[in-house]
Amino acid sequence: MEKVECLIIGSGPAGYTAAIYAARADMKPVVYEGLQPGGQLTITTDVENYPGYPDGIMGPEMMENFKKQAVRLGTDVRFGMITSVVFDRNGGNHIVTVDGKTEIECETVLISTGASAKWLGIPSEQRLNGSGVSACAVCDGFFYRGEDVAIIGAGDTAAEEASYLAKICKKVYMIVRKEEMRASKAMQHRVKSLANVEILYNTETDEILGDMTVEAVRVVNNINGEKREIPVKGFFVAIGHKPNTDIFKEYLKMDDSGYIITHPDSAKTDIPGVFVCGDAQDKIYRQAVTAAGSGCMAALDAERYLSARGMSEEVE
Repeated sequence: MEKVECLIIGSGPAGYTAAIYAARADMKPVVYEGLQPGGQLTITTDVENYPGYPDGIMGPEMMENFKKQAVRLGTDVRFGMITSVVFDRNGGNHIVTVDGKTEIECETVLISTGASAKWLGIPSEQRLNGSGVSACAVCDGFFYRGEDVAIIGAGDTAAEEASYLAKICKKVYMIVRKEEMRASKAMQHRVKSLANVEILYNTETDEILGDMTVEAVRVVNNINGEKREIPVKGFFVAIGHKPNTDIFKEYLKMDDSGYIITHPDSAKTDIPGVFVCGDAQDKIYRQAVTAAGSGCMAALDAERYLSARGMSEEVE
């Protein structure tokens, strides 16, 4: 069985940043890229809010830069999917299985599997993803400043993103499936107080219209069946995210949504030698820059863990 000092599961900003720090600490990191090498940024077009890119950068190019830097410093990047894990709760090494067949023994495991946006499931949504359709208003709202946009969702996240869009867009249509929002009363009051936000209750998305970019959204009233087309340039989906953490449920503490819970001010989990970073544990910010920062934290925590473990073994 192959043995590695530092195994990183996932290859978004958190995973590659962890790899960069781990490689510089001579931890010989191995990264398994997973089903979506580069993470969610590979389906993002322009990235204008990451420091260091004054003219912006395309998401896939940015992640390729992350990867090149990690590889240059000594990271072993591999294509493959971690399909199961066996974590030692008593401080021993951990076993991960790649693609259901190959086992690897790991001194430390850094989880950076991210989260996936929940989508409506209509064909036009995927066809126009990145061309007017987005699951992150904070990331992409800037491109629609001064335009009319629509956002679908009824929780706190949707309300917060609608408020954000209202600051930069001409008009925001908020599509709510039921007769009331499920956001907190404070968030509901905040949205309702905005003059350029129109809330459409008992309304569902029938189709997103446009050939190359979003031109309008066709909605249907689920009470009377009436349809209408609303001209918009952007369509934002805010119905939640699902962290990609299912294979860790047997071992790690999670909240009700599946986000892994870490110790305060650290990337540590309750299992020695297992750390988590990025959107697998962050349900609040979900930004590339915060993911990268937590990747740094995970690598530093792992380095300190290995140093303490080595000193303990020397004493024994």
